[in-house]
Amino acid sequence: MRRAGFSTTDSCRLLLLGVLVLAAVLAEQEGENLSGLSTNPDRGIFAVRENGTTCLMVEFAVKFLVPYDVLALNRIDLITEQASFTLPRGAQIDGKCGSTESEINISWKNNAYTLRIFFSKDIRDRGVEVWKINKVQFVYDTSETTHFINAYNPGKHTANTHRLSALVTPAGRSYLCTAQQTLTLISSDHQKGVTVAMYDIQIQPFDMTSDFVFSEPYKCIMDQRERLEETLPLILGLILALIIVITLTVYHFHLKLTAASQPQLPRDRSMYKNM
Repeated sequence: MRRAGFSTTDSCRLLLLGVLVLAAVLAEQEGENLSGLSTNPDRGIFAVRENGTTCLMVEFAVKFLVPYDVLALNRIDLITEQASFTLPRGAQIDGKCGSTESEINISWKNNAYTLRIFFSKDIRDRGVEVWKINKVQFVYDTSETTHFINAYNPGKHTANTHRLSALVTPAGRSYLCTAQQTLTLISSDHQKGVTVAMYDIQIQPFDMTSDFVFSEPYKCIMDQRERLEETLPLILGLILALIIVITLTVYHFHLKLTAASQPQLPRDRSMYKNM
C-alpha cells in the first residue's frame, strides 16, 4: 500500500513558493507624504520606501494647465477653456523602486487626478551612467467640477509625453533646480496639449544611501545661468572700478615722472637781484 506524502519535487516547489512570498514581503514598498515638513506651501515632499528605507524621493511644486471643451452660448459650437491648478500637498502616494527603472504615482480628489513619473537609468558616452525621467503621464477627470466647469462630454482622459529624456543626472546624485521645467503632454481628449510645469525641484529615484536624505545635488544649467546673469553686473562693475583705479594710478605716476624730469628753479631768487 502506497503511503501518502510529499515528494522531493513538491517540497522544492513549496520551498520556492515560500522564498518568493518572503521576498515579496521583505520588498514591500510604501509611499509617504512628507509635505507637512516643507516651508513652501506650494511644494510637496513625496517618498517611496522599501524595506523601511527611502528608495525614491521627490520634492517639487507642480502647476497644470489643461484645456477642455465647453458649449458656446449658441449651444451648438464648442469653445476651449483652460483649467489651471496646482498639485495639492495632501495627495496620496505609491510607487515602485528598481535597480534600473522606478516610478512614483501621486493621486488626489479620489483618483480624479493622477500624476505618474517614470524614471530609468541609461549609459551615455564614455560609459557614464545617468538617470532621467523617461515618461510623464497625467490622468484627469473633466467631470470633477472644482477645476472643470461646465465641461462638454465629461470623463477621464490620459495625457502622455512622447520620447522624453528630462532631468538627466549623473547616477548616485539628486537633481536640484529652482527654475521651472515645462513639459507638454498629448491628451486622449482630441490630442489637446496639457502643460505640466515643475519648479523648486529636488528629485532622486535611485541609489539613495540615507533615509529621507538626498545624495549630493546636481544643479541644473538654468540655475547656473540665472546665477551668472545675477552676478555678471557685479563682476563687470568690479572690473570697471579696477580699470579706473589702475588708470588713475598710472596717471598719478606719470605726473610725478613728468615733474621730476623738468629743470628745477632755485627757491631763493635773491641771487638774481644782485646780478
